[in-house]
Amino acid sequence: MIFRTACREALGAPALAMAATFLAFGAAVQAAGLGLGWGLAAALLVYGMPGQMVLVTAVTLPGGALPAVLGAATANARFLPMAVALSPWLGGGPRRWWGLPFIAVTPWAMAMRRLPGLPEAQRLAWFLGFGLTSWLVAGAATILGHAVAPLVQGPVLALLLLVNPLYFTLILAGEMRAVASRRAVIGGCCAAPLVLVLPAAWALLAAGLIGGTLAFWWGERRGRR
Repeated sequence: MIFRTACREALGAPALAMAATFLAFGAAVQAAGLGLGWGLAAALLVYGMPGQMVLVTAVTLPGGALPAVLGAATANARFLPMAVALSPWLGGGPRRWWGLPFIAVTPWAMAMRRLPGLPEAQRLAWFLGFGLTSWLVAGAATILGHAVAPLVQGPVLALLLLVNPLYFTLILAGEMRAVASRRAVIGGCCAAPLVLVLPAAWALLAAGLIGGTLAFWWGERRGRR
C-alpha cells in the first residue's frame, strides 16, 4: 500500500519537474549528435543532471572516455553526502542499499520531508516507490526529448533544464521553518555568485562546498553559544 502511495505522489508535481528537465536532456543529447541509446544510458545510470550534461559535453570533445567519466563523477559528487544523510532513514541492514541507486535531487528532497513522519517499517517501501517512479519518468522524458529535439532549442532548452533545480529550491523554501534548512539556503545563496568567477570545470562543486561549509560553521557557532 505505501509503495503505491509513493508512486502516486511521485506522479504529481515531482514528475512534471523531472520530466521537464530530462526532456531537455534528451534534446541536448540529440543536438550533440548522440544516439538515443547513449542518452538513455546516461540518464538512467548517471541520473544526475550536472553529471549528465558534463558527460554530453565531454564525450563530444577529444580526449577519450576517461575525462568524460571523471567529469561526470565529480559533478555528481554531491550524491555522497545526500546518501549519507538519507541512508539512516531507510532502516538498518543491507535492504536499504536497494534505494540508493534512486537518489537524485527531487526524490532525496521529498524523502527527507516524508520519511521522518512515516513508521520505520514503511520508509524503505515509500522511497522505493517514489524513487523508481521518478527514475522511470526520467527515462521516458529522455526518449521524448530526443524525439522532439528540433522543437526544444535555445532559451526553451535552458528553461526546461532549470525546472527541476527550481522545484528543489521551492521544496527547501518550504522547509525554511527548520533552522538547519534556513542556514543551508542562506549559505547556498551567499556562495552562488562564486559560480560566475570560478573556472567552469569546478565552479559548481566549489560553490556548494563553500556554501555548505559556511552553513555548517554557522550552525556550530550557534550551537556553542
